[in-house]
Amino acid sequence: MAGGTAEVIVIGAGLAGLVAATEIADGGRRVLLLEREGEQDLGGQAWWSFGGLFLVDSPEQRRLGIRDSLDLARQDWLGSAAFDSPEDHWPRRWAEAYLQFAAGEKREWLHGLGHRTFPVVGWAERGDGRAEGHGNSVPRFHITWGTGPGIVEPFARKLAAHREAGRIRLRTRCAVRELLVEDGRVTGVHGDELAPCRSARGVGGSDEVVGEFTERAAAVVVATGGIGGNEELVRRLWPAELGTMPESFVHGVPASVDGAGMLAAQRAGARWIHQDRMWHYTEGIRNWDPVWRGHGIRILPGPSSLWIDALGRRLPAPALPGFDTLSTLRHLRTTGHDHSWFVLTRKIIEKEFALSGSEQNPDLTGRDWKQVLGRVRPGAPGPVQAFLDHGEDFLQAGSVPELAAQMNALTGEELIDARALERTVRARDAEILNPFTKDNQITALRGARKYVGDRLIRTAAPHALLDPKAGPLIAVRLHVLLRKTLGGLETDLGGRVQAAAGEGALPGLYAAGEASGFGGGGVHGHNALEGTFLGGCLFSGRQAAAGVLEDLR
Repeated sequence: MAGGTAEVIVIGAGLAGLVAATEIADGGRRVLLLEREGEQDLGGQAWWSFGGLFLVDSPEQRRLGIRDSLDLARQDWLGSAAFDSPEDHWPRRWAEAYLQFAAGEKREWLHGLGHRTFPVVGWAERGDGRAEGHGNSVPRFHITWGTGPGIVEPFARKLAAHREAGRIRLRTRCAVRELLVEDGRVTGVHGDELAPCRSARGVGGSDEVVGEFTERAAAVVVATGGIGGNEELVRRLWPAELGTMPESFVHGVPASVDGAGMLAAQRAGARWIHQDRMWHYTEGIRNWDPVWRGHGIRILPGPSSLWIDALGRRLPAPALPGFDTLSTLRHLRTTGHDHSWFVLTRKIIEKEFALSGSEQNPDLTGRDWKQVLGRVRPGAPGPVQAFLDHGEDFLQAGSVPELAAQMNALTGEELIDARALERTVRARDAEILNPFTKDNQITALRGARKYVGDRLIRTAAPHALLDPKAGPLIAVRLHVLLRKTLGGLETDLGGRVQAAAGEGALPGLYAAGEASGFGGGGVHGHNALEGTFLGGCLFSGRQAAAGVLEDLR
């Protein structure tokens, strides 16, 4: 395909961009795919992910005795989203369409592309304790066999085939700065050519400009991701309901995830809604072997760790490990400190700590069943042990006073009172040694172990934290981890970006993935159910492609 002959420009070669570009090429149209980083970064943040997908009433669920349904998933989604704004018109429509997709053709479509899932379904974001409220009523977190690379591979293969056939031209190190608008229609893009870069995946290339480019096409698809790597923009848009943004945090995405595409679309006349809806995790740890600036990893915790704030006070329900992300973040922002702690035992960390990300799960990423079986044997998984050995946020001690002293030494402040912390630990232990309890977390722990998937690989047998056979005691300092943008460019069900002035679409402009709030400008509403971000990229990429193909007929 010669330069300048593309019918469609797709900006961003992350998962949503790959899906949109390849689906459009499948429809017979010529595509120019522009990527800011090098070719080694194809797949974007999806490659680094755990590969979790939200599926409803899947064969994997049914084999494990999980009774799920579209109606139950709808109840959970709407209870979590809490749509409450006139701007939620398209997000509501997208939510219903996505639920139909997740309960219908999603699994079969991916299966036909070679995608497979790990047989044990995870139970993420267990909720706020209300049947009609936030959270997943049942396990729905389907881990891709191969994690993030496994979800990217089918579309990378399709891209390679289309490039070979001349239907897609890929240009890397092209940073789009502006969208071209003529007579009220988006007609192309303008930007900077950046210096070639051979850095490793995720490291990011320099911002050295070596030239400019202008490309025109009948349709432009923005798939540039969100704003999570842009500290200044996150701070400016930080939601008031979460209090103040922490001064100290870790980054779950590279600096290149900076909102540039969304800002360019907004300047061109696009409508960006729900700018203050975000999804940041509270269980972030500093990566002892970082890839990008401030690189943080999220702990995917089981339900047993004692969660305390910076002053040693136990967090109240639903701020329990793995239950309600934004409620926990909202509570922690009232404590006056930017960090919190897990207090646990060696027995708990060996069974319950999983680390999010493809590089932190070599067994699943490498599709190695022998390594996977090691998860049910004694001992911490290799990546977890590496953090115990090298991570600055991990402490071990033989007693509560010794642990408290280490915690205070790490923060440089005498914030933890050893006697108060020991009273909290002993109160918790007194409840777990009794078959009856008023402790919400212990009730949740016992409930989790009724699910075979949790009992096998995700929850330790209930025990006292002060049981010497379960030790040593461990404390893990937790940071807020900046991650996802829930709001985005408002789109109809064909991915057509809506105009800021007046009703209707901005002709020629489409959006997919995080740039579109994973569909509609905010398909998740106020809360997400997990496993829904990659799925949102897949679905919105397909929908945008369908919209482009329909409009170019």
